[in-house]
Amino acid sequence: MFDKEYDVIVVGTGAAGLFAALNVKSDYKILMITKDILENSDSYLAQGGICMLLGDEDYDSYFEDTMRAGRYENNKESVEIMIKSSQDIIKELISYNVDFDKNEDGHFSFTREGAHSTFRILHHKDVTGKEITGKLLEEAKRRGNITISEYTTMVDILEEDNTIKGIVVNANGHTSCIKAKKVILATGGIGGIFEHSTNFRHITGDSFAIAIRHGIEMENINYIQIHPTTLYSAKPGRRFLISESVRGEGAVLLNAKEERFVDELLPRDVVTAAIKKQMEEDNSDYVYLSLIHMPKEEIIYRFPNIYEHCLMEGYDLSKDYIPVTPAQHYLMGGIKTDTYGRTSVKGLFAVGETACNGVHGANRLASNSLLESLVYAKRAAVIVNNEIKDCDFAILQADEKEYIEEYSAMSMDEWFKLNKKTILDEIKRKDREFYDKWCNNEN
Repeated sequence: MFDKEYDVIVVGTGAAGLFAALNVKSDYKILMITKDILENSDSYLAQGGICMLLGDEDYDSYFEDTMRAGRYENNKESVEIMIKSSQDIIKELISYNVDFDKNEDGHFSFTREGAHSTFRILHHKDVTGKEITGKLLEEAKRRGNITISEYTTMVDILEEDNTIKGIVVNANGHTSCIKAKKVILATGGIGGIFEHSTNFRHITGDSFAIAIRHGIEMENINYIQIHPTTLYSAKPGRRFLISESVRGEGAVLLNAKEERFVDELLPRDVVTAAIKKQMEEDNSDYVYLSLIHMPKEEIIYRFPNIYEHCLMEGYDLSKDYIPVTPAQHYLMGGIKTDTYGRTSVKGLFAVGETACNGVHGANRLASNSLLESLVYAKRAAVIVNNEIKDCDFAILQADEKEYIEEYSAMSMDEWFKLNKKTILDEIKRKDREFYDKWCNNEN
C-alpha cells in the first residue's frame, strides 16, 4: 500500500532515477517505483564503462568525439555541461564506494571504445553498470526518506493546467492515484517493443506513450541506436551485448571468408551499417567477432562476464570466432528537456534515456550514457530542491475514481499494446525510412 502523497515520485530504479533520488534533500519524502525487480534496469546491464574528462587538455578532443558521433546534431551546451561535470560525478560515485579498475601503479585503468580518440573510459571489469547501479541502490535502501516499490507500473500521470499533480499506478492489479509535488521520469528507453534488443523486455517506453497522449513535447524519438555487436541467437528474448570495449581492446570483425571488412572503432552507426551490408552480401544473419589475439588470461580478467556468457553459449572467446548481429540498443531522443531535466509540463522532469536534452545528437558516443544520466539526474535534483519548498500538494479537479475505473477496466496487456502502437506510429511519422528498416516487423 502507498501513502496518498509524496514530495517526489521517481519512476524507475536505474542509475538516473537512483542518482536523482539520492541528490534530493533527505528532508523530502520520496517514492521510487519500478515495473520489475529493482536490479532489472538497463543501466545495470551496461558493460563498457563511463567516460571521464582526463584534464583540460582533453576537453576539445572529448567534445569533438561526442559531436562527431552525434553527427553534429548535438546540443553544444548540453555536451559542455556533461563533459565539465564528469570529474565531480566520478568523485561522487567513489564516495558511494563505486570501485573502478586500477593499474598496478594505483591509477585508474582507462579503456577506449569506438569513435573515442583516446583512452578516457573508466570501468569495473565488464560489469560497470552493475557496479555503479548496485552501489547507488545500496545507498538508496539506507535512506529513511526513500520508499521503493517493485512490480509497480505508472499507467498515467496526473496533470492539470500543464502542471504535474502526481501519477496513476497499477500494482498487483490494483490501481491507485498518488499525489506528488514533483515527478521525475527515469523509465529508460523503448527496447522492449523491439524483437531484437539488448534491453530488458519490460522496458517498453510507457512514459513516451503517456507523454504523447498528454501532448508533452517530444524530440527525436526516431533517433534510435542499433548496437552493432550482440551475440547472435535464434532464441527469443533479450540479446546479449558484446561491449564496445571488446573492439576497443583490439577485437576485429570478419565476414564469412574470415576477412576484415570495417574499421571496428568507427562510430556505432557506421559499424552497424557495414555489418548489415556484409550480412546481406554473405546471405547470413551474422558476422564474426574475433578476440583470439588476446591471451586467454587477459580476456578472463578484462571481460569475465562476456567470456562466461559466450562459454555458456558454446563459444570460447580465446579461440573461437563469435557470431554477432546488430540489435536495438539505445534511444537518443525522448521527452524533450532543458539542461535541468525540465519538461514542457511544470514540475515534471525526465532524466536518463527517457530524456532528450540533446547531448547525444543523432548517435550516442560509447560510454557517454551512464555519465549523461548521472549529470542530468543531479541537475534535476537541484531544481527540485530549490522549488519544492514553495510547492503544495495539489487539489485535483478531476475525479480520482474515474482514473481508477478506467485503468481497472483495461487489462495491462491491452495497455502495453496500445503504448507500443502509439510509439511505433510516432517513429513512422518522424522517420519512415528508419521505421521500414528496423521497426516494420515489430507490429
